[in-house]
Amino acid sequence: MKVKVNQANLPQWKDITVKAKVPAKMEKLLLISQNIWWVWNDEASDLFNEIDETVWNDCGKNPALFLGNISIEKLEEVEQNSYLIQKIDDVYEKFEEYMNVPRDPAKPSVAYFSMEYGLTDILKIYSGGLGVLAGDYLKEASDCNVNMTAVGFLYRHGYFTQSLSMNGEQIAVYESQNFSTLPISQVKDEKGAPIILEVPFYDRIIYANVWKVAVGRISLYLMDTDLDLNSEFDRSITSQLYGGDWENRLKQEYILGIGGIVMLNKLGIKHDTYHCNEGHAALINIQRLCDYINNEGLTFNQAFEVVRSSSIYTVHTPVPAGHDKFDEGLFGKYMYKFPERLGITWDNLMDLGRENPGDKGEKFSMSVFACNTCQEVNGVSWLHGEVSKKMFSPIWKGYFPEELHVNYVTNGVHMPTWADERWKKLYDKHFDQTFMGDQSNVSIWSAIQKVSDDEIWETKTFLKKRLIDFIKIKYKESWMKNLGDPKLIMSIIDKIRPDALTIGFGRRFATYKRAHLLFTDLERLEKIVNNPKYPVQFIYTGKAHPADGAGQGLIQRIIEISRMPQFQGKIIFLENYDMALAKKLIAGVDIWMNTPTRPLEASGTSGEKALMNGVINFSVLDGWWLEGYVKGAGWALTEKRTYEYQPHQDQLDAATIYSILENEIVPMYFATNSRGYSPEWIQTIKNSISLIAPKYTTKRMLDDYTNKFYTKLRDRFRFISANNFEKAKEIADWKEKIDACWDKIEVVSTDIPEKILTNPEVGDAYSLNVVIDVKDPACTGIGVDFLITMKDKNNQDKLVEAEEMKLVKTEGTKLYFTLEDRISRAGAFKYAFRMFPKNVELAHRMDFCYVRWF
Repeated sequence: MKVKVNQANLPQWKDITVKAKVPAKMEKLLLISQNIWWVWNDEASDLFNEIDETVWNDCGKNPALFLGNISIEKLEEVEQNSYLIQKIDDVYEKFEEYMNVPRDPAKPSVAYFSMEYGLTDILKIYSGGLGVLAGDYLKEASDCNVNMTAVGFLYRHGYFTQSLSMNGEQIAVYESQNFSTLPISQVKDEKGAPIILEVPFYDRIIYANVWKVAVGRISLYLMDTDLDLNSEFDRSITSQLYGGDWENRLKQEYILGIGGIVMLNKLGIKHDTYHCNEGHAALINIQRLCDYINNEGLTFNQAFEVVRSSSIYTVHTPVPAGHDKFDEGLFGKYMYKFPERLGITWDNLMDLGRENPGDKGEKFSMSVFACNTCQEVNGVSWLHGEVSKKMFSPIWKGYFPEELHVNYVTNGVHMPTWADERWKKLYDKHFDQTFMGDQSNVSIWSAIQKVSDDEIWETKTFLKKRLIDFIKIKYKESWMKNLGDPKLIMSIIDKIRPDALTIGFGRRFATYKRAHLLFTDLERLEKIVNNPKYPVQFIYTGKAHPADGAGQGLIQRIIEISRMPQFQGKIIFLENYDMALAKKLIAGVDIWMNTPTRPLEASGTSGEKALMNGVINFSVLDGWWLEGYVKGAGWALTEKRTYEYQPHQDQLDAATIYSILENEIVPMYFATNSRGYSPEWIQTIKNSISLIAPKYTTKRMLDDYTNKFYTKLRDRFRFISANNFEKAKEIADWKEKIDACWDKIEVVSTDIPEKILTNPEVGDAYSLNVVIDVKDPACTGIGVDFLITMKDKNNQDKLVEAEEMKLVKTEGTKLYFTLEDRISRAGAFKYAFRMFPKNVELAHRMDFCYVRWF
């Protein structure tokens, strides 16, 4: 019998998770690690680093992984180290003091829904600006002790990790997250069993685990469908952020909205206000409507008043094409059972998501649905608010964009997260002790003007050197892989200089961000970066969406240029832009450059993060910089267009960038004194910090949301819901009566003085009279406006004046209106009358958008 050379079956591996265990004296360290408060409190992260710097760095500065990987011998050694034990006690005392501050019950409570959250680079549930903003917002809500609960997804693969091929092509790598090594906990019931959420789909139940991230005082609950109870098809719903086809996107948004409310109900969590961070979460209002109808016995119209009174939608997208819209067939596949539950028809439901109700060919828009079901709608900068009014004006036909209730809150950044530890220590040393709790106080920030130039320069040079050293060490390996020539790599690394004016550009690579603008005239750029007396270098980083071929092409082009001999070591592209890289970059560069196509930058926050670190902004006047720019505290390209043809505008903007660099920025930076720095440059840093920074913190942002929206929504929700929803029922009943009689209302007469019609002159007084017959005595609450328009420079009708006429008499069903005014300006105008339903108990006219022109 022949003996085989080898015989072995495949290994039968089984998963086992060994929990971290620490000595009794160090249990406080374990508690600190379980709350990501450590992300923005340097004493905590420094503590882990001091215990074992090597393991801390090897674990990606993840305390959950750190405590699992550190040896028991090391832990026992620390246990005997009285200095470290005392430090653990001190940090824990600060943490406990922070956590135990009682909440102010007078503040409104908020449920916050977002597809992504950028809290830390080790928790990969974000892709870019939207997520990082949401993460910053939760941290600020914690610092301000707001009663907020957040809802999102725990993605198995998150967003992609970026690597680059030999020829500069972006490669998207999806790395699986090991949930057991993350600073999260699975939510369990009172018996200690994991809570499994059941989300009803049209033909089956989708099951989801519920995880909790402790964000200081805030709880972020994350749903995850990757469990055995689901089919393989359904397990992948939460596999990737923004992954899959349109059907998977709809399933994600269904679970975020409907499943998110089901989850809060299961956990017994109710809040005053429900905030949709983008339209992805709009379906929360479908489930909330169902709940009020089923649990409170309300009709659809009554429930609609209640839900809308407590809802806010924040839009981050400045163009209609960026909003999620679903074909009726696909939407119907998942939503066809809801009209019966709501007591409405299928067409009624579809029309809530259409700009043009009744248009069978129009898709269901999540943004339109959010606008229709939320009392408050806001953009994320002043300009974006104005853009959003125009973008959403088709929803509220009969009103001009400037009349709409769409408002704005300009985005901010969480200063304790994004200001480097060195800057925070500098602020701590020189600013008032109330600073951290009063970050939007301009007078406190003005103390930067008294800080010595030397101290600011030392801080800047330290952080720049740290960035340069990081680039040389971190990227040497990847450059070796992609370029393969060690001599060339070393030559490039040697050319990266800490004494060069360093300009950073870190964005998502979408074409409207115009990353290519700097490379419009390579000959002129070559002269700028190769001036031997005034060295300049540019550092680029960013990801393009895997489906965005044009954005990926921009990355490839920049890498191609960076490899040209004249640009080696002067144009640098850093792969895999994430929060960890961003923190080093926005603290280490001298200038932060942003060149979007105006007005497509809704807000932008990377420049605000740089601002907190003494980095000066050089940007197009768009988004937040349109509001933030102050002469002598940064540089700006005008927001005004010279050319309608975009390539010509790009050429002009590029020439302007070169000119400002050559004639203003570079000469100022290198006008150095005997101490090696430019006093004028330091003064510009001081101006930037004192005059701009306090206005762009999440502290100011959260205050704005509270003052503009949350408090108002909380109060209206209570008003609408009081006495068994009395006001909701009254308003719904009134709307139903108006709807029944609207088409029967007759305009009996309009009286306009003959002179006003034939020969009007400036200064002429006039009296207008209108008579309306509502026909039905039950039809109460009708108003009339008189409007005047003129053509603007684009030949579009622009509202000049809109005045409500005064109701002076009622006879039976006839209403008599009058308006007295005078002509105040000359020109060519148009006028019209507008009839509308009038009720002082409506939050906005657009809540009941019936309009008749005559």
